Amino acid sequence: MIRQGKGQKDRVVPISERAIRWVRKYEEFVRPTMVTKSDDGILFRSERGGPLGHTYVTDLCRRYIRAAKLGKLGAAHTFRHTCATLMLEGGADIRYIQHMLGHESLNSTELYTHVVIGKLKAVHTATHPGASRDSGPKDV
Repeated sequence: MIRQGKGQKDRVVPISERAIRWVRKYEEFVRPTMVTKSDDGILFRSERGGPLGHTYVTDLCRRYIRAAKLGKLGAAHTFRHTCATLMLEGGADIRYIQHMLGHESLNSTELYTHVVIGKLKAVHTATHPGASRDSGPKDV
């Protein structure tokens, strides 16, 4: 359960068994060292022990992306966008993506389809027998 995520919305998001194992390791070994006052149950904490704020996560992601020298700018939203795009490319129904992202309108989610359609066009051009320039009618 994500409480007060992007847009201050609560939502239920599936989590893989692998991710659950990593969260459990964090809960066992890292989180106890970060709780500075009484435990309010917030899972992820900043280095100072407080809850993670949007700005903190964005800055942290930006630093890691910069350190990776990918030649791209980025922030926390980059991971959200990438996840949604890869799920669509993998065949996920756009309505599930809409629910996971917490979009009220499907129009907001359709933003992610432009990347998928671009990839589809490239695959079509590279693989469809009718897409070749040489397969069209000959000039007479």
